[in-house]
Amino acid sequence: MGGKGKIPDDEAALFREAVSDVTARKENRVEPYRRKKPPRPLGLEQERPEEELADLNVDTPEFFEFRRPGIQQRVFQDLQRGLIPPEQSLDLHGMRVTEARTAFSRFLRASLQQGRRCVRIIHGKGKGSQDAQPVLKQKTYQWLLQNEAVLAFATAPRWDGGTGASYVLLSRKAGKLPY
Repeated sequence: MGGKGKIPDDEAALFREAVSDVTARKENRVEPYRRKKPPRPLGLEQERPEEELADLNVDTPEFFEFRRPGIQQRVFQDLQRGLIPPEQSLDLHGMRVTEARTAFSRFLRASLQQGRRCVRIIHGKGKGSQDAQPVLKQKTYQWLLQNEAVLAFATAPRWDGGTGASYVLLSRKAGKLPY
């Protein structure tokens, strides 16, 4: 036997005999040129997904409770109880609907791209608006229903905003999609 890492002569001869009829393959193909897509910075999108958020004619409950099929009851209950802490918050207080729609879209898109699992949206209770109607709360409810990346949402616990805020559970797969 030889030293460390040395192949014995009889094994080397056996290998050379086994591969003696092998010929090298010659390829004269070149991989086709593929243009790389340029990076798209956040906030400078060409298309405007916030315009895709329609105004739905749905009743807005005082307490939000929504989950898509496949979301486990236990996960949804943890969201409702505040056991899944929000990683980021968006405060829509004092915004007009058009400003809020843009802020909502950008915030959700950025949260998905950064792989956030749970976020909080503070929409307020609507006590300061005309006729004390919760306009931003209604719009937030509608926009959350329309977004496929939203797996579930619920009214935040009383200690974290109550009926003036919502916890939103986001899909991690959606952040890997090109936008």
